[in-house]
Amino acid sequence: MIGLFAFAQADAQSKKGRDTYEVQVDGLGCPFCAYGLEKKFKEFKGIKDIAIDIETGDFSFSYPADKPLSLEQVLTQVEKAGYTPNEAKISRADGEIVTTKTAGKLLNTDLATSKLYVNGMCGMCKARIEKAAGTVDGVASALWDVDTKMLTVSFDATQTDEKAIEKAAAAVGHDTKGVTASDKAYDNLHPCCKYEREI
Repeated sequence: MIGLFAFAQADAQSKKGRDTYEVQVDGLGCPFCAYGLEKKFKEFKGIKDIAIDIETGDFSFSYPADKPLSLEQVLTQVEKAGYTPNEAKISRADGEIVTTKTAGKLLNTDLATSKLYVNGMCGMCKARIEKAAGTVDGVASALWDVDTKMLTVSFDATQTDEKAIEKAAAAVGHDTKGVTASDKAYDNLHPCCKYEREI
């Protein structure tokens, strides 16, 4: 019993001394892709608790807090593996949270909210659409629903508008009610993202 308690205590201490990393990765299409990403990150000696969801692109792991990785190191390693990193978050063992989100570009705190139809199929589409919308100056948040195909966006109307956001989604291959993606952009989508076009 004492030995079991000591083990549990040691395990708790071990987790307490580790930072947790979460990255949304675009481009993971199969188990082999996940294996390649995991293999690249194992170059960081001491990495543990690796978890990869191929459908959503969610990738997480833990790393010793006494030799912390920076966001830049993590994002660069994803790119070295051949994939595109989107949102990333580090939860440090001391309670500090570091993320890639930047709300500082917003000038107006009185934001408009709109729902826009954006065609797509899966978790990879969700990541791609939300990332594209998020790159538009003035967009504070973007959330796409796989089932309804609706993109809910909050944005500074003095900096952007619905049409600009629709153009951003179309630029990465996703048709909207107001803007049609080019054939080239659509053809560049991963096979599992090839939705049935309504045009």
